[in-house]
Amino acid sequence: MADTEALLADAVGARHVLTGSEIPAEYAGDESLAATRQAPSYLVRPATAPEVAHVLRIAGRAGIPVTARGSGTGMSGGCVPRPGGITVSFERMNRVTEVDVVNQVAVVQPGVTLDALDRQTAEHRLCYPVRLGEPTASVGGTIATNAGGMHAVRYGVTRHHVLGVEAVLASGEVVRTGGKYIKTSTGYDLTQLLVGSEGTLALVTEATLRLRPRAGHTTTVLAAFASPEDAFRAVPPLAVGGLDPVALEYVDLLAMAAITDDQQMGLGISDSVRRDALAYLLVVLENHSAQRLEEDVETVGEQLLELGAADVFVLPAAAARNLTEARERAFWTAKAAGADDIADIVVPRSELHGLLAAAHAAAEDTGSLVTGCGHAGDGNVHLSVFQPDPVRREEVLRRLFRAGLARGGTVSGEHGIGRAKKPYFMNLAGPAKVELMRRIKHAFAPDGILNPDVLFD
Repeated sequence: MADTEALLADAVGARHVLTGSEIPAEYAGDESLAATRQAPSYLVRPATAPEVAHVLRIAGRAGIPVTARGSGTGMSGGCVPRPGGITVSFERMNRVTEVDVVNQVAVVQPGVTLDALDRQTAEHRLCYPVRLGEPTASVGGTIATNAGGMHAVRYGVTRHHVLGVEAVLASGEVVRTGGKYIKTSTGYDLTQLLVGSEGTLALVTEATLRLRPRAGHTTTVLAAFASPEDAFRAVPPLAVGGLDPVALEYVDLLAMAAITDDQQMGLGISDSVRRDALAYLLVVLENHSAQRLEEDVETVGEQLLELGAADVFVLPAAAARNLTEARERAFWTAKAAGADDIADIVVPRSELHGLLAAAHAAAEDTGSLVTGCGHAGDGNVHLSVFQPDPVRREEVLRRLFRAGLARGGTVSGEHGIGRAKKPYFMNLAGPAKVELMRRIKHAFAPDGILNPDVLFD
């Protein structure tokens, strides 16, 4: 161990290598409620791609497992280290190296946080439209999980905005894929293969991200519905109705109560509506023209009422901001309330009602509570599972995932598989698909040192 520590110190500098009790407790895991935490044997904090390459060569020669880490805000245990392993933290590689206004791209290091990137792009009236519930998430972490967020219904998920990467292979070789161009038809698209690979194929050390013009005007509309069924029936017409909402969110009664109580938030909803509503849709519209936005708001309000909303509210700016931010942080509200796990199943949006019906049946049959909210516009729902008994909780989750797959969906829409969801993925995914993924991983990292036991065994 002393020899390895000395080699790592030579790679990144002695003050950037921590071992044993020197390693802070937070490096043992992420925000997952289910993954078992594990401290690494070594924490290294490189500052450059060559330093990352040096670390991987050391690890490869010694057969030491390597886990990459950004801000630690993941929710599936993807950055939980292996026993005896090295955690490569990208906290020092946290610069936006370029905002190219002409080509509308940003070149960033993996440790850059989304809020830091947003501040710098705002200076140029541009934005990186991937908006998550935790703005301190790192760009590298969001690339690893192909994160989505509230704006995915309009702008897509992370992979739609990653134009290229610099990455270090397990061998220590540095490769570049893509660039400041939007389209390519030149061989395999290695950029998109790396997006969502959860640190199992290579470590991303730089990313070229596509930016969008920043809208000048935003309005939030809240619609109350008498039942979840009514709310879900309204989603497909709203999503394809021509107004192109930037966010279309579902919040059930319990989640709304928890959010508003936790934030001590008043939204101006009448007592009669609050008493009768069992579900809500949150619709965010944006436009470069204030007049056009007003017209869009009037149109969407009329649509919502025609689609069965009991009432519709145009929220004042402060209330809209507070509710949107609270909705984005619903995971932490659920965690504080004692949730035992979170599922982020995605299905075609026309299947949302069927998925929620299956979730309620699973909860009733197992004596559990399943509640939540989600990105209704893209069919991704976040279900908080309250069931302390591990056997019953596993039954609930397995039924939820099976219900999602039966409706044309999949296990995770944006959180990733990590370690927490691996048993379900392994059980439900086709063997040929998993075997193909194994062969791809072997091609990138034949020695198996990169994030072993994540995604599959």
